[in-house]
Amino acid sequence: MFLSINCRQFNDYKEMSKKENIQEEEINNEQVNSQVEENQDIEAEEVKKEPTAEEQIQAEKDKFLRLFAEFENYKKRTSRERIELFKTAGQELMTSLLPIVDDFERALTHIEDDKEAEELRKGVLLIYNKFYNTLEQKGLSKIETKAGDTFDAEIHEAITQIPAPSDDMKGKIIDCVEKGYKLGDKVIRYPKVVIGQ
Repeated sequence: MFLSINCRQFNDYKEMSKKENIQEEEINNEQVNSQVEENQDIEAEEVKKEPTAEEQIQAEKDKFLRLFAEFENYKKRTSRERIELFKTAGQELMTSLLPIVDDFERALTHIEDDKEAEELRKGVLLIYNKFYNTLEQKGLSKIETKAGDTFDAEIHEAITQIPAPSDDMKGKIIDCVEKGYKLGDKVIRYPKVVIGQ
């Protein structure tokens, strides 16, 4: 009887071992199948990732066109900057010469009052005209400002306000204390004005 129980247990054990082996094989097969599928997916992605020769050529063309466009923009920008630099290269010099122009104008105003100094006035006027014409040839120009003009904060610099002599002069320029100048299109000195309130 003991032997028959052992045989039966042995047979049961064998069947359990077979079932476990079958389950292990099924698990292994599933793992192998999933691994194969993953490998196939990876290979498919690799095939997709490798661009064709035409795609590579198109990508290189796009890269070249972008680089060419960037270079053209760089050339245009540096050309504009160079032209602007040439236009305003003498700005510092012109700005330092403007007080001399002001002195010439004040001297001419005082000499005109003196009737005996006619020859002196002619000489100073000749030098002033020659000096100012040279500056104009280099791009300097006056900003025209007269009494009665409307005050514009972008063009004029108000140094003070005084009561307007009449109602129509309110908010308008009463007097120009210092003339303004441009170098090309750039204002290098704003006209200093007195406005009525």
